[in-house]
Amino acid sequence: MPIPQWLDWAQRLQAIAQDGLTFCRDPFDIERYHQIRCIAAEMLSSAGQGQPEESSLRHTLDWMTAETGYATPKLDVRGVVFQGESLLLVRERRDGRWTLPGGWVDVGDSPREAVEREIREESGYEARAVRLLAVYDRNRHPHPPHPQHIYKLFILCELVGGAPAASEETDGVGFFTAEALPELSLGRVTPGQIARMFAFRTHPEWPPDLD
Repeated sequence: MPIPQWLDWAQRLQAIAQDGLTFCRDPFDIERYHQIRCIAAEMLSSAGQGQPEESSLRHTLDWMTAETGYATPKLDVRGVVFQGESLLLVRERRDGRWTLPGGWVDVGDSPREAVEREIREESGYEARAVRLLAVYDRNRHPHPPHPQHIYKLFILCELVGGAPAASEETDGVGFFTAEALPELSLGRVTPGQIARMFAFRTHPEWPPDLD
């Protein structure tokens, strides 16, 4: 399921503007790149539905301005932890729905370090990263629209200790079978991705998925 055309255009315009403002030295071209950034911000703030609200536009421009350097996709990791036939999920405080533990990769962290940290912080469990299961382009999956272009790494991990515990971001921790999944936080993980993780459990010989 492709992303909406307006979102694809806005993401690409933002990337062009960011790259131009990073490398351009001509003052007239710099002004043009600022204008391109504003157009992208208007598209994102309005979700393709016309004139955006001023507060939404200002918020979008603020995060765009904070993005500097050559534009690349952001990196999100998700920990896939099984206990028998059940999969570890955490409940997000923000929307009250469930997801694989994970989040942004911090600068200085390897993907292994990032996913092990996210599992520990969001679930209370200690886990060891084992192997990469999938690299997904968020734009190619049925997530709700997001202004940033994101790659998602799904990493199989083994439990090594710890105990369930809530965090600042999560207020629930549990293991769920494929037949008894709770409502998922679709901005973070989709039913199809969860089904694929269960399929990997029964087919450990499969190579990683790659969008």
